[in-house]
This record gives sequence, C-alpha cells and structure tokens, in this order.
Amino acid sequence: MICWKSINIDRHYGTKWVNLISTFITIITFIILNVPFSIMHQGNNITDKGIVYLLLAIILLPSLHSFMHILPLIIQNRRINLIVNRKKALPIYTFYTDAHISKNAFLLSTITPTLTITIPGLILAFLFPGLYVYFLIVTAINIGMSFLDFVTIRHLLKAPKHAVIEKDNEGFDILLKAN
Repeated sequence: MICWKSINIDRHYGTKWVNLISTFITIITFIILNVPFSIMHQGNNITDKGIVYLLLAIILLPSLHSFMHILPLIIQNRRINLIVNRKKALPIYTFYTDAHISKNAFLLSTITPTLTITIPGLILAFLFPGLYVYFLIVTAINIGMSFLDFVTIRHLLKAPKHAVIEKDNEGFDILLKAN
C-alpha cells in the first residue's frame, strides 16, 4: 500500500483554531435554526421544564457523538480497537483499526453522528413547540462538534475512489494499492 495522504487534523489546524471555529459554527447554527422555528412556533410559550433535560443532554452529547462514530463500524462487523477516555465522569470513545477501512465505510462512520443526532433534534423541535429552543441548542452544539467531521469528509472526498483508510491514535492515512 502507498500512503496517498496522512492527516492529523489537530496538528494541521491546531486545537485552539478548531475549538474557535466549532464554537462559531454552533452559535451561527443556533441563530439560523432559531429564526424559522421561532416564526413557526410564535404563538407558543417556551416552558422552563426542559432546562434539566437540556443540561443532561449537553453533558451526555460528547459521549453520544463519539459513540455514534463507532456504531456503523460495529454494525458492519469491522475489527476496531476501542479506546475509552474518561473526561471527568463521562467516557469519550475513540478507535483505531488494525485493518484498512474502505473510503465509503469511513465516510459513513464520519457522517453518522451528524445525521443521527441532528435530524431527530430538528424533528423534535418541530413536534414540541414549548421545548423547541432546547432541542435547537442541542442540535446546534452537535453541528458545532461535527466541524472536525466535515473537515475529515472534505479530505476523504478528495481521495481517489478506491482508497482505503487506516486510522490510528494521531489521525488517519489514506492509502492506495500499489500497482
């Protein structure tokens, strides 16, 4: 296998820059989503009963987001090495592989948290007018957390069609078969 590109997003972009952009995306996403939902639900009062659930959801969101990256690979019976890092009391899941993962499987793994948390968040914001702000906050935070996923997807889409991915602790490598 020939290494087409080696990517370490933290080293390439910097942790502070990534956190700043993620925060900015979260705020902009909330503003953009809140406008149409507030127009749609303008006759309804927002209840404060959801604040405890909002705080719980915000606390659990990083663990859920990181686990959702791994779930498609588990469903596909891919061989992965799971690493559970504890940040205070909550686990953050990361993984690396001994074998190569196809480009499409890695794309699916990368986009899954964004889709599986954002879409239900938007649906719940539509269905529960008194709690829509809380669902939009969680959805916006998830989209902000997905910034690194979008950067990864951008790199993967530029890769050749039949590339395979090897993920390790520091990033991932895009590999091509030698001729």
